[in-house]
Amino acid sequence: MIRKRLIVAIAGAAALWFAVGAGLAQQRAPQPAAARAPAAAAARPARIEGHPNFNGIWQAMSSAYWNLEAHSAEGVSELWRLGAIGAIPAGKSVLKGGGKIPYLPDALKKRNENRAGWPGTDPEAKCYMLGIPRSTYHNMPFQIFQGAGDADLLMVYPFAAGQRVIHMKDKRELPIDSWMGKSMGAWQGDTLVVTTINQNDQTWLDRAGNHHSPKLKVTERFTLTDSSHIHYEATLEDPLTYSQPWTIELTLYRDIDPNTQLLEHKCVPFSEMLIYQDLFKPKP
Repeated sequence: MIRKRLIVAIAGAAALWFAVGAGLAQQRAPQPAAARAPAAAAARPARIEGHPNFNGIWQAMSSAYWNLEAHSAEGVSELWRLGAIGAIPAGKSVLKGGGKIPYLPDALKKRNENRAGWPGTDPEAKCYMLGIPRSTYHNMPFQIFQGAGDADLLMVYPFAAGQRVIHMKDKRELPIDSWMGKSMGAWQGDTLVVTTINQNDQTWLDRAGNHHSPKLKVTERFTLTDSSHIHYEATLEDPLTYSQPWTIELTLYRDIDPNTQLLEHKCVPFSEMLIYQDLFKPKP
């Protein structure tokens, strides 16, 4: 019964799929792992009306959210009370082919200024939506809702209640730029290609101050290598910031825990002291 309901829910609208899936997760009685695995595998179809099944909760397992470029471990002087807990972990470059982001001279200078002011200058510290592609490889998981056929997809991110619709038919630009821009999708064989435009210039690409202008165009490619792994690529084009287009690539992993769910991270209360610190100072 559970299996049939889950298959019907996945084939339905994204909101309905989420509501039914959440209800089943809460009602399902604990079972031995050996008993759960075959049922979970059978309940998850490999394809939805001819397209790969991207439904699920996914997360990047890398240090890209700290810095897209290769970087050594280092401490942060402003966070000295955290000791080793507040240290930045080392990480390899996720740029395709390695190397550095091809900044124009003035843009590189701005990147260095951003980095010098971190963490206070980071839009993430202020609880602003992270933008694309940063939302994809943030250190929190995100969820993909995929309906039947060529219906729009929905991607939901817990940080700052971020979300974006992947428009499969509506290719119109937004009248104004926004934090998450407009994402338009298309199927190229078994690869989901998503082009995002109309983002404002207030988001960063990571915690290292890497940035962009409103002219940024991001082309993402989501390719399932198996039911629990996505090969992810994102090509960034921005003639005001970079001397040439460049691409990042990494792996996204699906959370296969049968009781997994996405949890909200309402970060506004944690940013108020940073944003409104002048208002909290006692009056003379």
